[in-house]
Amino acid sequence: MPPEETATRIDGPASAAVPRTPRRLRHPDRFRARYGPWALVTGASSGIGREIAEVLAAAGLHLVLVARRRDVLLTLADELTDRYGVQARVVDADLATPAGVDAAVAGSTDLDVGLLVAAAGFGTSGSFLDADPSVEVEMLDVNCRAVLALTQRFGRRLAARGRGGVVLLASLVGFQGAPHAASYAATKAYVQALAEALHVEWKPLGIDVLAAAPGPVRSGFAARAGMRMTLAARPADVAAPVLNALGRRGTVLPGGLAKLLTWSLRPLPRPLRVRMMSVVMRGMLDESRTPGCD
Repeated sequence: MPPEETATRIDGPASAAVPRTPRRLRHPDRFRARYGPWALVTGASSGIGREIAEVLAAAGLHLVLVARRRDVLLTLADELTDRYGVQARVVDADLATPAGVDAAVAGSTDLDVGLLVAAAGFGTSGSFLDADPSVEVEMLDVNCRAVLALTQRFGRRLAARGRGGVVLLASLVGFQGAPHAASYAATKAYVQALAEALHVEWKPLGIDVLAAAPGPVRSGFAARAGMRMTLAARPADVAAPVLNALGRRGTVLPGGLAKLLTWSLRPLPRPLRVRMMSVVMRGMLDESRTPGCD
């Protein structure tokens, strides 16, 4: 589900704290041997990206942390370094721009990166006709163009080393159209299809590719965006299940709610699933709030 509405962007609240007891990987040594020694995580300043960064640090992987706000990333890097004894490099970059993508790649060219986690992204919701075209295009740039560029460029590096992994953050809304979040769902459908294809295409190259399709997640965006998320998973409950699924399957539905929603919709014909998503998404909108206002 979309974690935010209108123009709310990639990075969450600056006050978000790193949890002291993150859920751990099942086999950290094996994971580190296959996907280490370095991992690059986009959207690392908040939400799922931040939680994934900590789970990776707890497993002993060094980190390249990518997001827009350098101050938040530096604080996170210091915390992870002090807590887990890993190295952490900060790259402040806006992935809505080609220069931002180039910066993310250039910031790790001297490192042996074995894992890419593309967690940066944002969503919009509400009337498609009333949406700001510039915001919709920006979302397309972050959610699709940047994912395409980073996946291909790091995929070449992983293929050259003969092993590695790629995790792409999709969404449950990407499995069918989602009225009232039409563009967001379309961007996540691209991510889902890309990951599914590369999961098969890159397996002979030694590269594991995973699509992570969570349901609603409490990432700090709902209050700012005027959305109601009474049933939502915590980012801390999503991160470890996603990473534990890498190399074992092509798509993971982290969290009980994600599985429940998927299983309940799966038997329905696609047109009916779209109608059901319309009901779900409308129920998450705060009609008393003017879109785009904070």
